[in-house]
Formats: sequence, structure tokens, C-alpha cells
Amino acid sequence: MKKKYLWAVCYGLALTAFTGYISLDTFVLTKTYQTDTTQMNTSLFENISAGALTEETTEISVSETEQNVSQTGRKHSRHGSQEEQETTENNTVITAEPETSGAKNYQDENCKITLTEYYENNTRIYVADVVLSSAEYLKTAFAEDAYGKNITDTTSSIAENHNAILAINGDYYGTQERGYVIRNGVVYRDTKGSNDVLCIYADGTMQVISPDAYSADELVSMGVWQAFSFGPGLIEDGNITVTQNQEVGKAMASNPRTAIGIIDSNHYVFVVSDGRTSESEGLSLYQLAEFMQGLGVKTAYNLDGGGSSTMYFNGEVINQPTTSGKIKEREVSDIVYIG
Repeated sequence: MKKKYLWAVCYGLALTAFTGYISLDTFVLTKTYQTDTTQMNTSLFENISAGALTEETTEISVSETEQNVSQTGRKHSRHGSQEEQETTENNTVITAEPETSGAKNYQDENCKITLTEYYENNTRIYVADVVLSSAEYLKTAFAEDAYGKNITDTTSSIAENHNAILAINGDYYGTQERGYVIRNGVVYRDTKGSNDVLCIYADGTMQVISPDAYSADELVSMGVWQAFSFGPGLIEDGNITVTQNQEVGKAMASNPRTAIGIIDSNHYVFVVSDGRTSESEGLSLYQLAEFMQGLGVKTAYNLDGGGSSTMYFNGEVINQPTTSGKIKEREVSDIVYIG
């Protein structure tokens, strides 16, 4: 009888120790694999000519997006006015707005960003329409400029450290042991996972591929500038690729969301939705895909959502990120930014 109880006690102690170790390893203990992650493989752009970002082309791209949205009957409000403008010393034009909404447009010689706010499916959704002269200005950064596990910081803090104009949270690679991590043309993790892989190429195009299709090094040799391994892909060739009941793991059906999509070469949309608040219910993956399809997006990909979902623009957090029931940024491993 004593042996029986002794075995139960030993088993319980071993299980507690193992659970404690896994929890520490996953959420507490910092593991740094690379401490200088500011390098960029700009050789990918050597044979690619940057396009001229003219007023005509950017105005057309923005109006086309609005036309696509209006055809779906969505409620939307453009934040930004063409009437009052402030010109800075570096020829950056920022549209002036009332203090209640702030400046929601940005333009310089390499990028034009227009932020539009929508309300659909009982959820507030923020869309940044981004037109670039080159994909070289679509960059990524790690928390503390270090690649590893349990190295985190808020999206806004990482963005400020990199002088980002616009930023959203990335795929939170640090919570996963597998899945390609290619950032700014550099391979940090070459172990394939099971999730769809988003590839953003140096020529300004975007593609969602199977993790079994190529190795990480092969992707870089093909011109991949950024690669993410969260998923799933939402839209391919203009068609929705998720089902109405599909979800990420055991996540709830309605969540704050972060996604990135492309309308044309070097014409991207960053999408972040609120959720888990009295004002915003949150979106399902299908609702997110349907919304982005209405924007005219040809390819779209789901990034880390929930408490991670954050959009930063011109020095402020635009949405209402939720963490543990509070309006507060969650610390994450990485961001996608324009700068």
C-alpha cells in the first residue's frame, strides 16, 4: 500500500517539475540565437529597378481600392483631408487633420500610405493602403534586434526603435519551434513547419506556398525578401481559400486580427481589426478574407492575431489592442513595417 502511494507521489512530483520546466522554457527563459539582426540582404534588389512613385499612380491606386469597397456596400470613413497639408524639410507631406483623429496620410518619394477605418461585422477595422517604389521599404524587425525565443517587446516600441512610419505585428515566430523565418532577405530559421508560408519577393509580388515546396535557402535564391509561417493564407488569385468554419488552432471564432495582402506589385494593404471589446466583436478568418477580397486584394495572409493585433502609424497606436481583458499592447517577437 505504501509503495502504491509512494509511486503516486513521485509521479505527481515528476509531472509538476516537467510542467514547470515547459512553462519556463516557453514563456520565461530567454534563449538568444542571434544578437545582431539588423542586416539586410539588399543584393536581392540589384537587378530590380525601383519604380517612380508619382502622384497620378498613387491617386489611382487609392481610388480603385475605394471603388472596390463601395461596390460591396461597406461602411467606411477615410481619415485624411486633401485641403490642409504640412510639408516637412525632407519633402514629406502629411495631411493635417483635427486633433480628434490626427494625421492619417503619409507620402514621401518612396511610399504613400492612406489609413482608412471601417466598421463591419460589429467590428472596427483599420486598413493601411501602402504603395511603394520598391519592396525594399517593406521591412521587418525583431524585438531587441535579437533573434530567439522569449525575446519580446511591444509593436510600438519596436517600431519607434526603427523609425517606422507604419507597423503591424508579425507572426510571433518566437512561440514556435518550426516554420521558416526569413527576414530582410536573411534566413534565421530553416526548419519547415506545417503552416502555409507567405513569401514577399524583392520584385514587389507576394505568394502563399506550401512549406514542402522549397527550402529556406532556395526561397532566398528565388528572391524572397520576407517569409512568415503563421497563416493560413486567406486569398489566392483573388479567391478566398479558407472555409467559413476554419480557425487557427483552438482560437475563438471571432478575434482581433492582423493580415497583409497585395493588390498589385508594390501595392499592399495592412489590415488590423479590433475585437474582444463592447464596441468590436472581432472577425472570423472567413470574415477577414471576405473583407480583404472586397478591397481588391489578390493574395492575403493571416498573421498573429488576438492580443498581438496592433497597428502603429505616425507615432501612435491606431487600434485598441487587448491583453488580459485590458486595452493594452501585448509584447511580441517581431513586426512588419514601412520605413
